[in-house]
Amino acid sequence: MKRVCVWLAWILLVPSFAPAQRLPELAVPESYKLIFTPDFDKDNFAGGETIQIRVLKPTSTLVLNSADIEIHQASVSSGGATQTANVTFDKDKEQATLTLEKRLAAGSAAIHIEYTGILNDEMRGFYLGKDDQGRKYAATQFEATDARRAFPSFDEPAYKATFDITAVAPKGMVAISNSKILSDAPGPDPDQHTVHFATTPKISSYLAALIVGNFEYAEGEADGVPIRVWSTPGKKELGRFALEVAESALKYFDNYFQIKYPYEKLDLVALPDFSAGAMENVGCITFREIALLIDEQHSAVGLRDEIAGVITHEMAHQWFGDLVTMQWWDDIWLNEGFATWMASKPIEVFKPEWHEELNDVRDATQALSTDSLENTRPIHQAAETPAEINELFDEVAYSKAAAVLRMLEAYLGPDTFRAGANAYLKEYAYGNATAADFWNAETRTSGRPMDKIMPTFVDQPGAPFVSIKTQCSGNFTRITLQQQRYFYDRARFNAGSAELWEIPICMKAYGDGKSAQKCYLLGRKQETFTLPGCSRWVLANANSTGYYRSGYESQTVKVLARDAETALTPAERIMLLTDAWASVRVGREPIGDYLALAEGLRQDRDRAVMGQLLAQLDNIGETLLTDQDRGAYQDWVRNLLGPALHELGFEPRPGESEEQNALRAELIYTLGWTGGDPKVLAEARALTEKALRDPASVDRELQLAVFPLAALNGDSALYDQVADRLKQAKSPEELYLYQLTLATFRDPKLVERTLEFAVSPQVRSQDALSLIARVMRDPTDQKPAWDFVRSHWPEVERAGGPFAAAEIVGVAGTFCSAGMENEVKDFFGAHPVPGAERTFKQTLERINYCTDLKSQQGDQLAAWLGQHGTTGR
Repeated sequence: MKRVCVWLAWILLVPSFAPAQRLPELAVPESYKLIFTPDFDKDNFAGGETIQIRVLKPTSTLVLNSADIEIHQASVSSGGATQTANVTFDKDKEQATLTLEKRLAAGSAAIHIEYTGILNDEMRGFYLGKDDQGRKYAATQFEATDARRAFPSFDEPAYKATFDITAVAPKGMVAISNSKILSDAPGPDPDQHTVHFATTPKISSYLAALIVGNFEYAEGEADGVPIRVWSTPGKKELGRFALEVAESALKYFDNYFQIKYPYEKLDLVALPDFSAGAMENVGCITFREIALLIDEQHSAVGLRDEIAGVITHEMAHQWFGDLVTMQWWDDIWLNEGFATWMASKPIEVFKPEWHEELNDVRDATQALSTDSLENTRPIHQAAETPAEINELFDEVAYSKAAAVLRMLEAYLGPDTFRAGANAYLKEYAYGNATAADFWNAETRTSGRPMDKIMPTFVDQPGAPFVSIKTQCSGNFTRITLQQQRYFYDRARFNAGSAELWEIPICMKAYGDGKSAQKCYLLGRKQETFTLPGCSRWVLANANSTGYYRSGYESQTVKVLARDAETALTPAERIMLLTDAWASVRVGREPIGDYLALAEGLRQDRDRAVMGQLLAQLDNIGETLLTDQDRGAYQDWVRNLLGPALHELGFEPRPGESEEQNALRAELIYTLGWTGGDPKVLAEARALTEKALRDPASVDRELQLAVFPLAALNGDSALYDQVADRLKQAKSPEELYLYQLTLATFRDPKLVERTLEFAVSPQVRSQDALSLIARVMRDPTDQKPAWDFVRSHWPEVERAGGPFAAAEIVGVAGTFCSAGMENEVKDFFGAHPVPGAERTFKQTLERINYCTDLKSQQGDQLAAWLGQHGTTGR
C-alpha cells in the first residue's frame, strides 16, 4: 500500500481502529467461494460464502474475523454431515464464533455463511463511493484488517487461500476483481448481471478485491499480460500515461525477477473516493485518482514522477507482498520497504532524465529525520491490534527499510543482491516469510555476513551517527571513525549510547584533484584506518548509499563547501547538506557552517540538490527567524538564489529540459515564499491571473509555484476566481492545484473560509484533512487553523473519515513554540486518538526540538546574517 505522500505531501495515511486480537489456531482456510450483491438503493450488500478449511484438531468451535456484518445463516459440513452453527460476536475482538453441537474431527470441512453488510462511507472494507457526477460505486480496501468487513474470514496474512469471487451487479455496471472474467451472464433479476471471476492463486485475505460501478478503460499489454487502466466515465484518456508506465515496468520486472509476473492480468483502477495513495491487490491495483490519472501534455514533471513511482511501487508488490507475504504485520517492511526499494529501478530505465537515484537519497534523508526521534521504532516492530498494525505504515516501514536495502545492495553488489532476492522469492513463492528468511537467503547466496549486519538495522531503533576525524601523517591519511546513535535531543546525543551497528561504510578521499574510494565494515564503537596519500578531505558516505549520518569537523565542512560542486556527485551533495544540518541540530556545528555550505553550492543547477537546499532554506525561514532577523535573511536568500533564476528566466525557453523548468519553479517559490522578493511576487501574481483567464497559457510547473505565492497577499476577488476554477477542474492535478491555493491565502477571513470549506460536503472525505493540514503548516496561519480544529473537532473527525484525527496529530508536529506544544499536549491528552500513540509522542518531540534549535542557534543565525546578509553583492 502506498501510504507516503502523493504530490506535495497531500496524502497521509495513519488510520485508527478498535482493538482486536489473533485468531485461535483451530483451522486454516484452503479456499473461499464468495458472492457479493451490492444494493445501491439501500447502500448495503448481500453476501454468501463457502470456506473450505482444514481443521487442525478436534473442536466444537470455529472462530472467524467479522465486523459490521450480520450473519443470517451459518453451517459447517464435514464427513458427509452438516451442522447448523450458533453464532456469537465479540465486537471488541472483531470475531464471530461458530459453535457446533457435535465436535469436528481434524481434517477437511466447509463453512457456509449467508450474511449482509453495509456499504460504508469510511473507505474501508466494502465501501460506497461516488464519482464526479454523483454516480455510486462499490469498492474494497482491505489492508490491513478490513476484509472482515466484507466477508467473515481468517483475516490474517499467514492464512493464504484461493479466492473464487462472483459479483451480482446492476445492469450497465462493470465488475473488476483479482482475476479474469470467466463468465458474464444476465440475471438473476432482469436488472442484474452475474460476473464470475477465475480462481486466484493462494493469497492473503487483505489482497482480495472487488469493484462494481460505472468505469471505462484504456488497454495495453506487456509480455503477453493484458493491462487496463480504469477510470470513471470521461477520464479514460487521463490513464494513457499510467498505461505506458505499467507496460514499461512489467517488462523490467519480468527481466529482473526469475519469476515472471505471477498473475494472468493487471488492472489499475482509479477511484474518486479512496483513502490510501494506492493498494496492491493481486492483479487489481486500486489508486486515488491523483495517483494514477494525469493530462500528460499539461502536467508537472514532479507529478508524473510521483505517479510513475506509485505505479511501480504497487507493481513491485505483486512479487514482494503478494507472491511472498510477510508472516505477520511485524515484518510489514518486507512488503513496503522492498516495494519502495524496487520502485525507482524501472523508472530509471523508463525516464533516466528524472534521476530517480537522487530521489532515493532524498527519501533516505527523510527517514533519517524520523529515526532521529526518541520515539521512533525498529523496522521490525511487534503489533497485535488493528490500531498497532496500522501505525506501522510509516516512514520506517517504507523509506528507512528501502534505504537499508539500498545500502546492502551497494555492499554486496547489485548482481549478488539481486540473486539473493530472487532466491528468497523462489523459496517462499505463494507463501509467507519473515525477516530472517530474507537475510538468510542473502547470506547463503553472497557468502557475506548479512545475517549479522541486517539485524543491527532491523531489530534496533534509530540510526547511527559516524563521526570522522582525519590526520595526515607522512604519506598516509589516518582516519578515525566512531559510531553512536543520533538523536535530535542534544542531551541524549551528547551522552552517547549503547547501540552498536555493523555498518558498511564507503569513504571517498580527495587530494591533488583526484579521488579514491575505500570500503570497510565498521562493527565497533571506534576504529582507525589508513589510506595512502595525504587527503584534502575524506567523505564518510561515498555515493550516499549508507544509511547513517556523518559528522565532520567544522574545518572539513568549510573545505567541502569549496569543493562540493566539482568533487562531489549530486547524491553526495544532497547527503552532505543533510549531514551538516544534523550537526547543526545538536550543536556540533554553528548554523553559519550550513549557510556557508549553501553559498558553496550557489552555482549548482542540479534540481535534486537544489530541492534539498531550498526545502531547508524554507524551513529556516519558517521556524528560526525573529522579526528583527527576517529582513537580513530574505536579503541573503535573494542574493543567493536570484542569479540562478535570472539565468533561467521566469518562463520556459525552447529546448530546455523538464528538469530546468522544474528547477525554475522551485527557485521562484522559495524566492517568493522565503525570500519575499517583490519582483518575484509581482510576477507570480501576474502569471496567476493569466492562468486563471486561460489555464493553458501558463506552464503547469509554473502554476504550482506562482499560485501559492499570489495567494499570500491575495484578496477575496482572487480567492473567488480560484474557487470558481476549482469547480471547473478537468483533471485531478487541477483540482489539487486549486485546493492547495485556497489553503495558502493568509487573509484571516479567507483562512476561515477555507477551513469551513474543508469540512463541507463539497470536499471529498480523503481531501478534507489535507486542506486543513496545509493551512496548519503555514506558520502565519497555524494558530487560527489550530483554533478551528479544536473548536470544530467533531466536524473535523466526521469530515475526514477514520484517518482524520491521526493526520491532525501528525501535522501539529510542524508547530515551533512552547505555548503551542502545551496546547497540543493538553488537547490530545483530553481527546486521545486511537492508533496515533507513537505519532502523538513524535509530534511533541518535534515541537520541542524545534523550539530548542531556535534558542540554540537563533543568536548565531543573527550574528552570521549580520556579517553575510549581503552575500553576492
